[in-house]
Order: sequence, then C-alpha cells, then structure tokens
Amino acid sequence: MSEAYKAAGVDVEAGYQSVHLMKEHVKKTFTDGVLSNIGGFGGLFQIGTDMKEPVLVSGTDGVGTKLRIAFLMDKHDTVGQDCVAMCVNDIACSGAKPLFFLDYLAVGKNVPEKVAEIVSGVAAGCVKAGAALIGGETAEMPGFYEVDEYDLAGFAVGIIDKDKIIDGSKTQEGDLLVGIASSGIHSNGYSLVRKIFDLDSEKAKEILMQKIPELGLPLGEELLKPTKIYVRPLLGAMERYDIHAVSHITGGGFIENIPRMLPEGLSAKIHQGSWEIPAIFPLMQKKAGLTERDMFNTFNMGIGLVLAVPAGQAKETVEYFDSVGEKAYIIGEVVSGSDGVIL
Repeated sequence: MSEAYKAAGVDVEAGYQSVHLMKEHVKKTFTDGVLSNIGGFGGLFQIGTDMKEPVLVSGTDGVGTKLRIAFLMDKHDTVGQDCVAMCVNDIACSGAKPLFFLDYLAVGKNVPEKVAEIVSGVAAGCVKAGAALIGGETAEMPGFYEVDEYDLAGFAVGIIDKDKIIDGSKTQEGDLLVGIASSGIHSNGYSLVRKIFDLDSEKAKEILMQKIPELGLPLGEELLKPTKIYVRPLLGAMERYDIHAVSHITGGGFIENIPRMLPEGLSAKIHQGSWEIPAIFPLMQKKAGLTERDMFNTFNMGIGLVLAVPAGQAKETVEYFDSVGEKAYIIGEVVSGSDGVIL
C-alpha cells in the first residue's frame, strides 16, 4: 500500500521521518499541563486553575502570502513564529493566557528536513508565548500544492477568569492610546507587498537579494522578519495597570482594527509623528504612490498593538514596556464621536 501511495506522490516514510525530526523542537514547548506526547491521535492538556469562573479563549489564523517570500528565499525557520503570533496575540488581547497550540501544515512534497525547519519556528513561537505545542497535522498533497510550496495555519486556546476579561467596555473618552512597536510588516498586506516589489516576476529572487539602502539589509530579510509575540509583556502590563482595551494591528491596519476595541460613540484620534515608523513603510508608500489612508488601512505602520489606558497610567505603561524590551509610545487618545480612526 505504501509503495502505491508513494507512486501517487505521497511518501509515508518521509512523514515518519518528519515526526522524528520535529520531536526535539516540540518537546521544548511542553508545560505542566501536557499529558500526551507527539504522535498520539489527540493532544491532551490538563487545566489546573484556581479561577472562580474560567473561560477558554480561542483563535485561529495562518501566515498568508508571506509564505511566498519564504519559498523564494528558501528560508523556512521564521514563518512558524508568524503563525503562532497571529493566534496568541489575538487571544491575549482579551487578557487570556495561552495554554496550547496546534498547527496544520500542508505540503506539495514532504521533505522531512524542511518540515522540521518549519516546525522549529512554530515551537520557538510557542516557547515565547508560553504555550505548549500539543499536536498538529502535516498533510502531503501532491498535485494540489507545487512541490516546493506549502501552507501553514494554527489554532490556539487560552484561559482567563471571567471577571478579568478585557473587552473594551471600560474604555472612555480621555483614555490615552499606547502603541507597542512592531518588528516590521508582520504577516499582513503581503499580496500588496509582492505587487509593489514585483515579487511575482521572474526576477523575484534577485530583487529579494538586493540590499536596500533605506533598510540597511536585503529586501528579503526585511520581509521575513517574524511577527512579534507580545503575550508575556502584555499580560504583565495587565497585571500592573488598568488596561481598558487592546487591539492587535493585523489585516486592515489602524483603520479596521482599532475601532474593534472601542465602544459605540467613541473614536481614536491618532497623533502622527508620535512614534518611529520603520523605513519599509515610507519606502513602499513612495514606490507604489499610495495615499496615507491606504497605508494605515493595510499595514501596521510600525505599531503591533494598541492599548487604551487611563490617562494617569499611560506614562507608566510606556515605561513598563520599555523596561521589558518592547518599545512603546503614547500615540493618541480616545475621543467622542463615530469617526472610527482620525489620523
């Protein structure tokens, strides 16, 4: 049966080898709640908590077309962190602590070393988030994906006591907006990025290898910078300060994401120039002739998280994030009105 399956393009033995190679990475993520080992039919996780009303919070996402850059660069050890970040940052916005993560990897051809490299990035992201990687799926799908291509998605579950959920209901006029710096583009807007830099052309690899003066490094390295995982510093801030709301700046940029954390009748007034915008963003805007609103409606513009905090705690909140290695800025304020985001 395995030989017939192999003739159809699926190598079962390669699958076994992939599992063997990824085990060392996965085990690094195991926390006290893990009851199962890699290779079982289900991931087992015991929830031990003294919470009065524990609530599970879940999130799922993928890396998106940023993967195309990884294919072109033949560099696969960072996209796993992107996958984890997109899920765990989302659930941490409500104050939840991530418990565990599962990944789904679909490949055109199972190359065990490449699969292990991808999963090593997933494991590294899980370690940063404090989440256990308790399961996943690697599907070999010849004829559906090209031989050198794959897709990567994930699913995370976290926990929080019901009376500590952060849902934006406490946000009020006069709150200040604290922005936490991104590492760059993160994992959204890459269909536009590819168009701007002509990365679907035959010269794509050459373009990615070129050192860009404004960036100080090759374009490909800039575009593959992994999404920051904010879980630990964010949860730390929530323990110390009265955080009213949090927005993870993903697809849709400022314009779509910040209003998601605001109650009806309130808007966000953004003070442009109050933070350092990474060079990749003005470079793309100039190259593509994009409007300011286009940029803020597509990219994070150098801000990965936005927090609404009482005005009297904003300065301390910024200082806390700076002290734990995350650059933070006061970037705006909450005002009355139904304008969404005012730039």
